[in-house]
Amino acid sequence: MTENKEQPVVQMRSITKRFLDVTANRNINFDIFAGEICALLGENGAGKTTLMNILFGYYTCDQGEIFIKGEKADLSSPKDAIARGVGMIHQHFTLVPSQSVLENIIIGTDSGRGFFLDLRSARDRLLEIQKRFGLQIDPEARVWTLSVGQQQKVEILKSLYREVDILIMDEPTAVLAPSETVELFKTLKHLAEEGRSVVFISHKLNEVMEISDRIVVLREGEVAAERKTGKTDVRELANLMVGRDLLERIEKKRITPGEPVVEIEGLTALNDKGLEAVKNLKLLVRKKEILGVAGVSGNGQTELSEVLFGLREPVKGSIKIGGRLLRAGSPVSAINLGMGRIPEDRIETGLLMELTVEENFILENHVSPGFHRSGLLSFNKIHQFSDHLIRGYGIKTAGRDAAARSLSGGNLQKLILARELSGEPTLVVASQPTRGLDVGAMEYIHKRLLQEKERGAGVIVISEDLDEIFTLCDRIVVMYEGRIMGDVPIGEASREQIGLWMSGVRK
Repeated sequence: MTENKEQPVVQMRSITKRFLDVTANRNINFDIFAGEICALLGENGAGKTTLMNILFGYYTCDQGEIFIKGEKADLSSPKDAIARGVGMIHQHFTLVPSQSVLENIIIGTDSGRGFFLDLRSARDRLLEIQKRFGLQIDPEARVWTLSVGQQQKVEILKSLYREVDILIMDEPTAVLAPSETVELFKTLKHLAEEGRSVVFISHKLNEVMEISDRIVVLREGEVAAERKTGKTDVRELANLMVGRDLLERIEKKRITPGEPVVEIEGLTALNDKGLEAVKNLKLLVRKKEILGVAGVSGNGQTELSEVLFGLREPVKGSIKIGGRLLRAGSPVSAINLGMGRIPEDRIETGLLMELTVEENFILENHVSPGFHRSGLLSFNKIHQFSDHLIRGYGIKTAGRDAAARSLSGGNLQKLILARELSGEPTLVVASQPTRGLDVGAMEYIHKRLLQEKERGAGVIVISEDLDEIFTLCDRIVVMYEGRIMGDVPIGEASREQIGLWMSGVRK
């Protein structure tokens, strides 16, 4: 990575963007230099993605100017941005699963002769780019067969194929395994060494410190601070993001676990491809205990959570909650047995985004006697319940009638927590509970899960974030290829041992 040149390759001046009565960006000045990796930090809703969507032409700003390579740029669409060398890879990839890698990469490009695609020339060019940047992937592979990390490589190759030299990456490591993150960082450093520029939007402060040259912090739509990476630290950045001192360490009380709350015996389940993802699994979790399930993505954790939630039927095995058998493939059974379910995909599985905040609050309990009077919904009670949860969980929303899609990621997760924990569940299963969330939201959610343990619930935290596992858990198990590789109390756990188990090494 090279030192910043005097003239920025991108200058965003006095950028302001409003959505109705919400100001997402307010009078922002932001520069990008050639050959640097600039991290853009901020809480959910701070305006990071909006600012970069303006640079990529998804949005037009209400006020302000953009200069790219010294020229004023009027960006009315992503096509305009790409033509000026700006590419953006969003959290949710824009790939066609049924098409090949090569077909996805050449979509929308001039890769033909007249009306015909020149696939041979396009393939040769793609292979040359792969070799140059070390991004090896089969051009003929169908996208649906690829891992998340491989799909991200395809998105990067799409940008490089379009000769992008300013690359924006929005939460690029949110769904990557540690090994995939290492590979991504090698690629980004290679891009910077070539003189290209990278904007790295992330909530993971340790990663930001590792990969970036310069850090810009947004707070409530404005630039709160700018730092050279070598002249700051994680604690200062966290405090700058939220505008207050965060707890250096969340207090975890020592509590003697109680009787078993969930007993899993001989559980086997298949993944979507019909292969065994969970293999003869045996687990026990007690009251007042948090069990952490660690592992690299794709080792059966998702399938385990879906079986527990009643979203996937196991091939064999049994699950008992409070001594009662969970009916296979039945979400209603999971709810009735007292399970609080926090899924890893809050948008696709956890919520109905077109419904209101209030409607999402009562999705699982709208038939309960407390919300009915003579067979009719008691809206006064529902309103009181919703307002109580909004206040109690600090959910930032325009009100109970606001659409769920209007909330930031952190507030969507709070909405799910409020709904699932309000009934004081016997067992809480939290899958990737803070994925993609900022440090303030993470701190809040961790404290809530610890409170559930102290209340008497058993808690299972399924997470790929080892910092989270070590912060919260009383006991850690590691899944590898669908099996438990190791089980250790937190007081005896070491990162080195956990890392070996995650890699399939039993020592």
